Amino acid sequence: MRLVVGRIGRAHGIRGDVAIDVRTDTPEERFTVGSALETDRSGVGPLTIGSVRVHSGRLLVRFKGVADRDAAEGLRGISLLVDSEDLPPTGDPDEFHDHELIGLTAVTTGGEEVGTVGDVLHHAQDLLVLSVPGGREVLVPFVTELVPEVDVPGGRIVLDPPPGLLDLAD
Repeated sequence: MRLVVGRIGRAHGIRGDVAIDVRTDTPEERFTVGSALETDRSGVGPLTIGSVRVHSGRLLVRFKGVADRDAAEGLRGISLLVDSEDLPPTGDPDEFHDHELIGLTAVTTGGEEVGTVGDVLHHAQDLLVLSVPGGREVLVPFVTELVPEVDVPGGRIVLDPPPGLLDLAD
């Protein structure tokens, strides 16, 4: 599975730098000189990082072979990807990479299967997007009180939802 770690924004300056909308918790690991990142655009990539710097709180990257502003603008909107197999384990039993959660079966504490984790959204509160029967989606806050158990090797998460949480999509 390929994961988005950033999205290329507008060009910065005239030498080919681009601003990166970072979509990873570890940009210092993903965006290093010499790293090659796959892209979501056919015929473009992998892009190899030639230089990295932070300017006014934004990550600026120059890719090898991109030497001017016009070439940099041509990359705008491209998502930068890594293979999930290349990600090291978090080392924390209570932290998970999104790809570890996506696809897990969601069951209640009573053992009733309610759906599958289809996505993880990161907002002020992390949310699990459950695909439930009938093609519906239900958002579940990813907090210990509602998700007391995550069993990645067993392929499931256990939910302890308050009354009505799973019925909201009806």
